[in-house]
Amino acid sequence: MNADPADQIRLLDVQALDLRLSQLDHKRGSLPEHAEIESLTKDLAQLKDLLVASQTEESDTAREQTKAEQDVDQVRQRAVRDQQRLDSGTVSSSKDLESLQREIVSLAKRQGDLEDVVLEVMERRESAQERVAELTERVSSVQARTDDAIVRRDAATEGLDAEAATVTKEREVVAGTLPADLLKLYEKLRTQQGGVGAARLYRRRCEGCQLELNITEVNEVKAAPRDAVWRCENCRRILVRTADSGL
Repeated sequence: MNADPADQIRLLDVQALDLRLSQLDHKRGSLPEHAEIESLTKDLAQLKDLLVASQTEESDTAREQTKAEQDVDQVRQRAVRDQQRLDSGTVSSSKDLESLQREIVSLAKRQGDLEDVVLEVMERRESAQERVAELTERVSSVQARTDDAIVRRDAATEGLDAEAATVTKEREVVAGTLPADLLKLYEKLRTQQGGVGAARLYRRRCEGCQLELNITEVNEVKAAPRDAVWRCENCRRILVRTADSGL
């Protein structure tokens, strides 16, 4: 294949632009915010699970407290009624009076026991409420950090996308000036060779594979027509000759 030496030089410009696009794509995918957001998202999910569990515990203890207070109130009301009966003098039988007095004592003990239960439940509910408040604050804090990281990631991505768009447009302009067969060969080699399809011959060294040409290869390149599209014997990339090739 033959191509004007100027076209071959411009092919290096296309290669440089393609490398820049690859760098931008890599930078976009390796932004530190990606790992930060992933880590924060995991932390946020765990905290939300803990918060739901604590809210459930607080709700359960609230119902338990209500039930315990209702039990205390029932016993208290019954004790009040019994005391009123005792004070009213309507119970005349000594046996009934003794039974009523025993019941009042028993109810007082029962009320005391139930009030202890209420206190124990209240303590557990207060602990659960404190845990809910703590986790709510932590969720809010981590959510804020996550939102901030997302904003920073999106801003960085927007900047990289804008630069990539500019480079892509420039690449289209330069590539549009190249012969179709030269560009086709370049694209094929770029796909095969990890993104580098053309390399400069600099001081007798291929900048694609970084290997120096031996004397035989140097003589062959020297003898080749200036418009010949040369390929590196080692990596098979298009080897572009310049004033710095050392020939």
